[in-house]
Amino acid sequence: MLQYALYTYVPQRFRRISFEQQETNRHILDFKNGRTYAKRWAAIAIAGALAAAQLKDVVVVCVPASSQRSYTRRYRKFSQMLCDTCGAADGFDCIKVIGTRDKAHCGAHRDASLVQNVVISSNLRGRKVLVIDDIYTTGSTSRAFISKLTGAGADVCGAVFLGKTRQYRTA
Repeated sequence: MLQYALYTYVPQRFRRISFEQQETNRHILDFKNGRTYAKRWAAIAIAGALAAAQLKDVVVVCVPASSQRSYTRRYRKFSQMLCDTCGAADGFDCIKVIGTRDKAHCGAHRDASLVQNVVISSNLRGRKVLVIDDIYTTGSTSRAFISKLTGAGADVCGAVFLGKTRQYRTA
């Protein structure tokens, strides 16, 4: 399965980063916070990266946030914009988050809670699915979600991330 990150994300604890990196980080974090301009920016960036792909028979599904409210704020309009641009089917309504879970960067057992709190519609069974997420750090959240999609009968053909966290070695 193809996995691709469009940008590098540098955590805020690293102070000495370029202006360009600061701008990229700001856009990614504003996307996570549901800002309209950042949703548009992300949809255009991802659609551009997928321009050569044939997505007519592909369903775009976003990795769920910690609650249905956060998932809706972050992904509903973005998913619609992306799918309108690249011709894929919008799978936003195929995912439901029940209750809340720890945010991915706050909990030690995020994989288990992600799987427990997400309901996947049977409409994805047998369909090709492209998974979208904001930041790839360890990959555990996306792997758990992809595993759940596969278990529900979806054929996950790839994953696209806005940013991949740059790992720095500590001395």
